Amino acid sequence: MRFTAFLLTGVPGLEDFQIWISIPFSFMYLLAVIGNGLVMTVVAWDRSLHEPMYLFLAMLALNDVLLCTVTVPQMLLIFWQGPSLVMFPACLAQMFFGHALFLSESAVLLAMAFDHYVAICIPLHYITLLTGSLIGKVGLALVARSVTVVTPGVFLILRLHFCRSNIVHHTYSEHMGIAKLACNNIALNSIYGLTAALLTTGLDFVFISLSYWLILRTVFQLPSRQTRKKAFGTCGAHLCVILIFYTLAFFSFFTHRFGHHVPRHTLILLANLYLLIPPTMNPIVYGIKTKEIRIHVLGICSQLKSYTKKQRCIPMTAYYKYSD
Repeated sequence: MRFTAFLLTGVPGLEDFQIWISIPFSFMYLLAVIGNGLVMTVVAWDRSLHEPMYLFLAMLALNDVLLCTVTVPQMLLIFWQGPSLVMFPACLAQMFFGHALFLSESAVLLAMAFDHYVAICIPLHYITLLTGSLIGKVGLALVARSVTVVTPGVFLILRLHFCRSNIVHHTYSEHMGIAKLACNNIALNSIYGLTAALLTTGLDFVFISLSYWLILRTVFQLPSRQTRKKAFGTCGAHLCVILIFYTLAFFSFFTHRFGHHVPRHTLILLANLYLLIPPTMNPIVYGIKTKEIRIHVLGICSQLKSYTKKQRCIPMTAYYKYSD
């Protein structure tokens, strides 16, 4: 027997509080979409920002918006209206894009770490190494990696037979949440999930750590204190983003597999937060730490403010014109 739809129930045990949980989640989602949208707009419009660091930042912002949009709207709908019935193909599509975008987020962070490594450790080769062609290839490579890694998970779900229940105690569709409803053996699904995570996100974290170890070693050897301060400022924002992303992701990943005594509602909330907090924090962190982004965003805000004032003055001006 194969179910044609799954029922997503939300956060088990907190059904009476989900309407209140939706308030901060809605706020974070709006902040993530608006903040990352501003970053993409600034980088796209200003040709002076068409440099590797800002292009990678725009990639991260686009990925963040897509990652939030794949999961959060449905999550909020469940919080507001109760359990939601999702057709099997839609469930598979959400699972695919959710996992693929999470992996591409990790890959973009790795690319940004490499950008900082080249800029600080081998600055004379920065222009020759990080060309526009290479950045385009990096973008295609991270998409190809995500699709290649996540696609087998879809086929592993398609081979399963579901005869127990179609109720998923979660706010969105994810691989092991669906697999656990199957009647047949899911050991292969579990091995695949663990292996894929370690060989992608795990290796990304190792390479990022290595790059920053090399960066810090180079920075401490710089003769000028001002130069060291500038280098730390360049990497500070990225380090904050990395810590937020990987701390939440690894904590959620390991508690799901080994935290058997952790309450289920805690696991579900963690699974939601590690997909929502990084996209919310990224534009804030980069907006504060990256001077060029901050200046351009403030410029857009001031232009909007002056335009709003001008629009408010139009009716009064028209009144005086016709009263003469």
